[in-house]
Amino acid sequence: MRNLIKDIFTGRNGSFRHGIHPPENKDETNGRPIRQFDFAPLIILPLAQHIGAPSELVVREGQEVMRGQLLAKANGYVSVPLHAPVSGKIRKIANVPTIKGTMSPGIFLETFPYSTQEVLEGTPVDVNTASAEEILQGIQAAGIVGLGGAAFPTHVKLKVPEGKPCEYLMLNGIECEPYLTTDHRVMLEQEEDIFMGIRYLLKVTGAKKVIIGIEANKQDAADHLEATAPDDLPVTVKVVPVKYPQGSEKMLITALTGREVPSGGLPIDVGCVVVNIATTAEIGRLLPHGRGIQERVVTITGSGIRHKGNYLIPIGTPLRYVLEQVGAVDNISEVYMGGPMMGMAAANLDISIVKGTSGIVVFAENTVDRPGKVYPCIKCAACVEACPLMLNPSKLGILAKYEDYDTMAERYHLMDCFECGACSYVCPSHIPLVQYFRLSKSIVRKRQKAQPTA
Repeated sequence: MRNLIKDIFTGRNGSFRHGIHPPENKDETNGRPIRQFDFAPLIILPLAQHIGAPSELVVREGQEVMRGQLLAKANGYVSVPLHAPVSGKIRKIANVPTIKGTMSPGIFLETFPYSTQEVLEGTPVDVNTASAEEILQGIQAAGIVGLGGAAFPTHVKLKVPEGKPCEYLMLNGIECEPYLTTDHRVMLEQEEDIFMGIRYLLKVTGAKKVIIGIEANKQDAADHLEATAPDDLPVTVKVVPVKYPQGSEKMLITALTGREVPSGGLPIDVGCVVVNIATTAEIGRLLPHGRGIQERVVTITGSGIRHKGNYLIPIGTPLRYVLEQVGAVDNISEVYMGGPMMGMAAANLDISIVKGTSGIVVFAENTVDRPGKVYPCIKCAACVEACPLMLNPSKLGILAKYEDYDTMAERYHLMDCFECGACSYVCPSHIPLVQYFRLSKSIVRKRQKAQPTA
């Protein structure tokens, strides 16, 4: 194998400015191989599992389906289809609970208990003969979205605008979120899928260089990808210092290239396309077989879990069933879908695993250090020092309190915030800044959407 470049960056070009260093808490699962999870007796599938328009049903109640069969088609360009995670019978089509605490249209799929659960083969997308547009169509047909948590339709993200050439294809293997080790294990165990995915991505983006960004706490993954990379791929592995939120697209671009994405801009504005490493592996795994995504790797960990690990779990598996199988303790206090920094707390256990679920972190009652009373801002500027985007969270928090959303958006760049939670983490007054910003951003978006019709 050709020697690939590995750089451990230090100083200005080694990372981004500001950021924080929360406890990593990855040791209990980063050495545990991916294991297949049991098939739940009942699968619950929300039609809205991604940013954009929810999928549109193509099946009916009482219908028997095979694993991998199309259940709902893409409802527009910014949408992806939904495939059956198991072979079974559609018990009913009705509203299902979601992580946001609302009800949403979905499918209740009853698993056939004695099925082999083989996956249907589709029409393969040949990386050597398919055009860039055909590959994009294949990615959409496979129902692939960003598996790092954002769940943005991947085919939309990969569409490079005319006049904006892509110089770097960046694979995001940072996984800076505490507790989560999903991407770490994917890099160690699914390298063939990753490199096949790279071939598709190179053809789609037109990039000439590939950089795989990995944090220094995953040195074994960096070494493994270096050792197994095919000679004909222009791959460079770069190891960067451990810091949160290094895995954000803008932060990663700065760390790896020194370039800064402008306010309101996209990675392609500085010649980059960034794709999560697990998403890349899914592209490489599914497209050669023309299959749709039915499962994903999820880290299950925390003080409230007895059998911690990384599991390949069918999408739609109910959270309650998952916790039963991994031995959740009786005195559960909090359950997060995703990590504790950017994940969302589950209001109930009746929700299910969706495409964007990268982890389930469960805390027992006696292990949670709850924040105390919320005090007024003391102008200490800890949040300003932590914010990786150089925003002023203190000022934004005060404006949010007085509901001055226009000033937040226009003068203080509220919409640039990607809700990493660093400001809330360091605030000595326990002000829930990121929650304020999340609510404020939703209000600004609603106002912007209403403006053309006003």
